[in-house]
Amino acid sequence: MGLTKELNNFDGVEIPYGCYWTTPFSRWQGSFSHLHSLQFAAHVTEYELQKRSIQKDLIDFGVLGSTRPEIGAFYGMPYVSGLAGLTHVGGPTVSQACATGIRAIITAAHEIRIGLAKCALAITCDRTSNGPHIYYPDPKGPGGTGQEENFILDNMSRDPLGNHSMTLTAENVASKYKIDTQAQHSLVLRREDQYKEALKNNCAFQRKFMSLPFSVPDSRFKRELDVIEGDEGVRKSSEKELLKLKPVMDEGTVTYAGQTYPADGNAGIIISSTEIARELRTDKSITIKLIGYGLARTKLAFMPEATIEATNIALSSANLKASKIDIVKTHNPFAVNDIVLCSEIGFDLEKINNFGCSLVYGHPNAPTGMRGAIELIEELALTGGGLGLFTGCAAGDTAMSLVLKVDM
Repeated sequence: MGLTKELNNFDGVEIPYGCYWTTPFSRWQGSFSHLHSLQFAAHVTEYELQKRSIQKDLIDFGVLGSTRPEIGAFYGMPYVSGLAGLTHVGGPTVSQACATGIRAIITAAHEIRIGLAKCALAITCDRTSNGPHIYYPDPKGPGGTGQEENFILDNMSRDPLGNHSMTLTAENVASKYKIDTQAQHSLVLRREDQYKEALKNNCAFQRKFMSLPFSVPDSRFKRELDVIEGDEGVRKSSEKELLKLKPVMDEGTVTYAGQTYPADGNAGIIISSTEIARELRTDKSITIKLIGYGLARTKLAFMPEATIEATNIALSSANLKASKIDIVKTHNPFAVNDIVLCSEIGFDLEKINNFGCSLVYGHPNAPTGMRGAIELIEELALTGGGLGLFTGCAAGDTAMSLVLKVDM
């Protein structure tokens, strides 16, 4: 279902250039596995705001995007903002699986658009490591026993609506569009090569939005426990190694290399009025505007296909054709995602996702889409501005797309 032009009009709303950040993404059970995700996000937010000399009293609204329960998560955004020294900032917590990052941006943008705030902070965070084991009491159960859930592992392996795995959604789409293992592996090698560009010149591209080397705090956030140079656990494939891999499912096509892996991390972004954006931009000549977005849901167990309709809705709301988009970034938990999107929309499969994507650097749920949007902005700035689109699927066979315009 589309959006009315009035509701999708973001005139007067901007993302101040340079006012966003992301931690490295660390493969689960890695260097961030001991950190409470909400406390970690607050720790990073406070540091990044100070680094950019953003006055805390300028921020008057907050959005927290998170999908994994943590102790104290009931208090949501006020908990995180309070820990970050923003004790005057309130706002909602949103959770939309892997679409949470884009949803948090849109939620903040709407608050600015309707005049209820002037400067919003959207924070996304998740820790897939050491996921909680939850017990749901049921007094009417046999002997009063309830149900239990391994929050991360159970939900990654089973959609409660169809009792199928996420991998099956990729296999269904691969079968429908006749995408074989070789095509997926070829794309994996291409995406890994593109990611290497972000590491050149001492990670020059990533340093535009990531504090590197990254100081890993201890669980009390009192001292430095470790230092990491960047994303942790990134896979480095070779054609020879890929040939040895067998599909995860019997008679399937998707191997472990053709899909992403769980990770930990967080990200943040400022969305403000044009007036405040002028003050906050780290480069006064660059403006960033939101000009369209779309949400879509496809049929059960065809998750990667949802990005097609979400992208068409976003393009329609921005009154654009796909041919007008200069740069595309995706959340691609499966190589199948990019292949299908490009074949149906007309994007160049070889040229989208420059400098990295979640297929390569991992997938910490909520921050994933936000990092993609941040990388989209920086790539547009590098190439002289233009129109960019981010799209990504999410659990429940849904997807969200976002269209940005960067002027220089």
